[in-house]
Amino acid sequence: MYVYCAFAKASSFYNFIKRLYFHDKRIHTMLELAGIIILGILAQWTAWRFKIPAILPLILIGLAVGPLATLYTEDATKLIQPRFNGETGLFPGESLFYFVSLAISVILFEGGLTLKRAEILNTGPVIGKLISVAVLITFIGGGIAAHFIFDFSWEVSLLFSALIIVTGPTVITPILRNIPLKKDVSSILKWEGILIDPIGALFAVLVFEFISANAGGEFTMVALKEFGKIVLFGFSFGFSFAHALAFLITKKIIPHYLLNVFTLAAVLGVFVLSEAFAHESGLLAVVVMGMVMGNMKLPNLKELLYFKESLSVLLISILFILLAANINMEDLYLIYTWKTAALFAVVVLVLRPLGVFASTAGSTLKLNEKLFISWVGPRGIVAAGIASLFGTKLANEGVPGAEYITPLVFMIVLGTVLLNATTARLFAKIVGVFLKQSEGIMIVGASKFSRLIAKYLKEQGRSVVLIDTNKSNIRTAKDEGLDAKVADVYSDALLDDIEYNNIGYLLALTGNSQINDYAIDRFGKLYGENGAFRIVHSSEISNPNENPDAGLFSSTDDYVNLMEVARHHGEIHEIELSSKEHFRGLLEITKTDPDIVPLFIRGNKKINLIPSTATEVEVESGNLLVYMGKKIVEQKSGEVTMEESL
Repeated sequence: MYVYCAFAKASSFYNFIKRLYFHDKRIHTMLELAGIIILGILAQWTAWRFKIPAILPLILIGLAVGPLATLYTEDATKLIQPRFNGETGLFPGESLFYFVSLAISVILFEGGLTLKRAEILNTGPVIGKLISVAVLITFIGGGIAAHFIFDFSWEVSLLFSALIIVTGPTVITPILRNIPLKKDVSSILKWEGILIDPIGALFAVLVFEFISANAGGEFTMVALKEFGKIVLFGFSFGFSFAHALAFLITKKIIPHYLLNVFTLAAVLGVFVLSEAFAHESGLLAVVVMGMVMGNMKLPNLKELLYFKESLSVLLISILFILLAANINMEDLYLIYTWKTAALFAVVVLVLRPLGVFASTAGSTLKLNEKLFISWVGPRGIVAAGIASLFGTKLANEGVPGAEYITPLVFMIVLGTVLLNATTARLFAKIVGVFLKQSEGIMIVGASKFSRLIAKYLKEQGRSVVLIDTNKSNIRTAKDEGLDAKVADVYSDALLDDIEYNNIGYLLALTGNSQINDYAIDRFGKLYGENGAFRIVHSSEISNPNENPDAGLFSSTDDYVNLMEVARHHGEIHEIELSSKEHFRGLLEITKTDPDIVPLFIRGNKKINLIPSTATEVEVESGNLLVYMGKKIVEQKSGEVTMEESL
């Protein structure tokens, strides 16, 4: 009701503006153009605010101001008219398709940049099978289902199935962000979305180009040669210009301030040039160009990615408002049938589980984990964007059944996103993959003593991840078998990483007190569900009254002392406690000897952190005091001494 009233008010306001400026078409057009950008960014903000995939509000707003607007406006017209009867509207004639093609070329190039060969090789067999075996199952099964349910030609059926294999991180991440899962499960879903995005796009482009090459409907040698021409020019232009642009970047021929816009111009130029030599080869060229550049060691690649991501957000915001608004009510009526529900059920309840179970056969995943991964498979932005472009192009060429592609793919995208967004958390609890308590530990800072602590915790069966901006520290941590990642606490990237949903403790152990404080303030609630702690500052050691509640390990050991202990006595020891008084006695020893640092109390399969205000620690007989530094040797008389340092 509230939504209807809101749109009704929006409609009234629009009609007022329309009547006011009816005589001035220029003002009317500017209102629509500005409205698309404003609504697109508003949709992105709504998605961020309510932690939902951005594609959901984008498509819903587009439908509301497009085909659905004809149901409530006074003159039964769309609030935003991208194209009308092919000649009028914001983009008359074929100009809408040209704009969509150029926009998608930039989005696909950005997707290609993110596909790293090393990441594919390091993600494990399950993810490798999900982006290969599961893709083929969806492609073949979806094509068969579309052919027999809707009676499409095999060409249209296979194009539809090629478009629905893509998930994408932009839809997976918001859905899983607040669901505590084992890292194995969240990691599989995350990497599947990241890797399948450009691979699925490339797959869909190749299928579309094969259909375009066979526009006559017969697979002749001429058609096969045309397809070969498209693939040849697409790959050769993409590969060649990727190396040419990389050469200009590495030799610093392009000034730094022009790098981003020059790359954008190069992408658009490659797309148009490839299209000129072989029609429909442009998208393939930019995908290949992005993949090739993404696997080069370019000095400014990360900066280039940030720019492309920002540009993609703007283009996606505009694109999906336009594409959804361009759909007509007649297109929606086409899929208003039981056949649509049947096809949706096959995709969600048959093909996705079949692909997941085939890909995870022989893995260490449990049945409930396989079931959850099978349930979570929302289709992404690339699928909807390419579907609109390809579907409309084929429909204009008179390919039978092509008019169904855009509304059907939009339905699959909206349906899967809505289904997973509303049920993923509940389904996780039903099948038993929902972590009731997050026991993982995130350590900010990967210095030597941080690695010693992480290694001990890992040996005790705890999930630990180290983050640091120092690549050398991270490389050393990985060499020692630890889970480590180059990350900056001042970046938003950590907020979106669903692999860390099992983190319940945050330990800030860097040598910079400002970074430690910031990490606690910003990520304490997100990753410190069970506690967020930091080492004390040097200024707090000299003033016991400033001992913070979040202080960790000891009130007399700051970063410098911890590093000294790790450097000269880089071992972690355990000593059994007989009573709370015994613990207090040992604690006094650690305060007077700078070469011993108390860390944890271990017992009953639990590890309790020792805060710098250690008087409140619960200790039972048989617990172990875990400490770093010189080994404490207890005499039979009960006296406690320290092992002499070498």
